[in-house]
Amino acid sequence: MAVPVAFFGLFFAYPVTAIVGRGLKAGGDWQFGRIGDVLARPDILDVLWFTTWQALASTALTLLIALPGAYVFARFDFPGKQLLRAVVTVPFVLPTVVVGTAFLALLGRGGLLDELWGVRLDTTVWAILLAHVFFNYAVVVRTVGGLWSQLDPRQEEAARVLGAGRFAAFRRVTLPALGPAVAAAALMVFLFTFTSFGVVQILGGPAYSTLEVEIYRQTAQLLDLPTAAVLTLVQFAAVGAILAVHAATVRRRERALKLVDPDLTSRRPRGPGQWALLGGVLLTALLLILLPLGVLVERSFDGADGADGSGGYGLGYYRALQSAGSGGSSTFLVPPLEAVGNSLRYALVATLIALVVGGLAAAALTRRAGRLVRGFDALLMLPLGVSAVTVGFGFLITLDEPPLDLRTSWILVPLAQALVGVPFVVRTMLPVLRAVDDRLREAAAVLGASPLRAWREVDLPLVRRAVLVAAGFAFAVSLGEFGATVFIARPDNPTLPVAVARLLGRSGELNYGQAMALSTILMLVCAVSLLLLERIRTDRSGEF
Repeated sequence: MAVPVAFFGLFFAYPVTAIVGRGLKAGGDWQFGRIGDVLARPDILDVLWFTTWQALASTALTLLIALPGAYVFARFDFPGKQLLRAVVTVPFVLPTVVVGTAFLALLGRGGLLDELWGVRLDTTVWAILLAHVFFNYAVVVRTVGGLWSQLDPRQEEAARVLGAGRFAAFRRVTLPALGPAVAAAALMVFLFTFTSFGVVQILGGPAYSTLEVEIYRQTAQLLDLPTAAVLTLVQFAAVGAILAVHAATVRRRERALKLVDPDLTSRRPRGPGQWALLGGVLLTALLLILLPLGVLVERSFDGADGADGSGGYGLGYYRALQSAGSGGSSTFLVPPLEAVGNSLRYALVATLIALVVGGLAAAALTRRAGRLVRGFDALLMLPLGVSAVTVGFGFLITLDEPPLDLRTSWILVPLAQALVGVPFVVRTMLPVLRAVDDRLREAAAVLGASPLRAWREVDLPLVRRAVLVAAGFAFAVSLGEFGATVFIARPDNPTLPVAVARLLGRSGELNYGQAMALSTILMLVCAVSLLLLERIRTDRSGEF
């Protein structure tokens, strides 16, 4: 456990603590009165209120739309089910800037709705809510649907035989069993939407700001570290509370239920009602998931040769990515297309770091028990919710002296990306490692195998597929990390999400088209990674 603890202490706790310290210290003394002063400001109260209510609304809307999908994937067997399951999961591994760009192409100025009916939803809260549903649909489908598929349907059937109606049987038998899974999914959706950054920044405009967006504005634009430090503490406290409740619901779900093989609970739809439900879920997937992605791809080709504005369709925007400053733009010091190679290299290194740190953490959590270990397990999830903006800026002000003067080093970006990848590695590998029979390890030790050899000969063959799945998730989320990378990526080595954000931040049709083209490339890389994961994934239950 020493390596994971050292990694998180040095590259997570230290930068965040340093930022908070600089914001709340003056003349060497702590100024805790600043917390009350900041939280009393009307503009900050507006940010806190918007952050909370949009997260609640996004969570409720996601549950309303995604729960029917969870039921369909859990109980129905139909052609193309696994492919559709992979398709609805693609948005979750997409970078937030791609999600924002896709909905901008659908709902924004010159978007599909604007062209067809003159309707624009960008810079409105509805665009933010819909994008959040798009992003988190898979969280509910996989978390709730994974458990639902393992609940024995004979229990509900027995209740109906005893005279209960369909709804009463569901309410009294199935719903209590699903409660912890629904609560866990709702908490994760709330966490992701409460800390939303890229989606709100792209779709919300200056009128809307979450805590994460406000931390970025106070840090990067206003250089107001005291306000940023207070908001970081507020977000840290909220995320900690959410993760604590989430851990409790997961433990309750693990202990309270007796599950069956998912293959025994699914069947082909019967009757017009079930076929209508399946059709409704397919239509939802088409309109909510495939339509924004399809419009994004279409806009990347719309404009023919882009630079000359000749109209029609072509590869003009993609060709423009090959030169710096095309069309008179000074957005980049290097051709934007170089961001593809930069992102792939950074993500590969970040994946390797995440596998080493996350694998060691998962192994330590498997072999030890107690309250301290459970606390460390929860701490590993903090990078998913704590301000990535704070971490990125903290890197710049803390890792600036020998022997860790990394401000000009390329490794800084993979380190920040690995912080986000480690929780996915742990959550993927931990259930599999816990399923390995301890007697196998004991037998290897009795035969004289060292701990390292026992792990290589016993654990590794059993968890090899889980390692590949963990690597895929770590690669996808590292590829799309934006909040921290926007601070530390050098201008001559931008990543794909940073390049997309820069292009969207500049006016002009060419910049807009190049942003669509880069987003399409990033989407395809993430989608291919996810589809490969689905082919090797074996565990369909439990957490996402």
